[in-house]
Amino acid sequence: MSPRVLSQEELDRLSGERALVSDFKLMKLEKEAQKNWDLFYKRNTTNFFKDRHWTTREFEELKARRESKSQRLVLLEAGCGVGNCIFPLLEDDLHIFAYACDFSPRAVEFVKQNPLYCPERCSAFQCDLTKDDLRENVSEGSVDVATMIFVLSAIHPDKMKLALQNISRVLKPGGIVLFRDYGLYDYAMFRFKAGSKLGENFYVRQDGTRSYFFSKELLAELFAHAGLQSVSNDYVLRETINKKEGLCVPRVFLQSKFTKPGQSESS
Repeated sequence: MSPRVLSQEELDRLSGERALVSDFKLMKLEKEAQKNWDLFYKRNTTNFFKDRHWTTREFEELKARRESKSQRLVLLEAGCGVGNCIFPLLEDDLHIFAYACDFSPRAVEFVKQNPLYCPERCSAFQCDLTKDDLRENVSEGSVDVATMIFVLSAIHPDKMKLALQNISRVLKPGGIVLFRDYGLYDYAMFRFKAGSKLGENFYVRQDGTRSYFFSKELLAELFAHAGLQSVSNDYVLRETINKKEGLCVPRVFLQSKFTKPGQSESS
């Protein structure tokens, strides 16, 4: 199922972008992925992303996983950036303990420098989800809720399964992954210039960071391979105003929840 109907111009654009970058450039981008994200955070420091106060509103599981408000909730934010998701949650709920990891050492340093960072309530560490075992920092089977918000799309498609298996290992039975990322045919997919296509639905930005655009069928397949079952998996369609260009643009995101089979302790 297509998330939205494409215009003829968009269809022509997709059919006309068959040329992929060279294998050499593909390998170079993979090798320099960490450096490119580190440079992104050097340029933008903590100013690029807004604090994600919508997380609790959109994902009620973050509060509903407990029998009482005083019960501790263990959260893992995979790909925490500079903490735009975890700090509003920690401020809002004193009974959350958060693990926060990111590919970029610079981003992790920004998290640790935040005035709200407190080692009793948060543990931030650098991690390549595709090769560093999360269990070196997080106990196996200890996490109630893991969040992956605009993270998986930055990983090479060949390595996405490794990242999900890594997260699955630290989830409790009955634990849940809350996912939000770019959906197939999002407006951003049509903004890339010629020479940006790395593979099917996979592109490189001008700064060297990469982005994948997911179909819900592929996403379900990836999570199933990691032993995680779909609870919900749907496209979210939005229209946003591009003030600079005076355009109303169609955004497509994929918002999903996947659970690790087994009983949670609170159920």
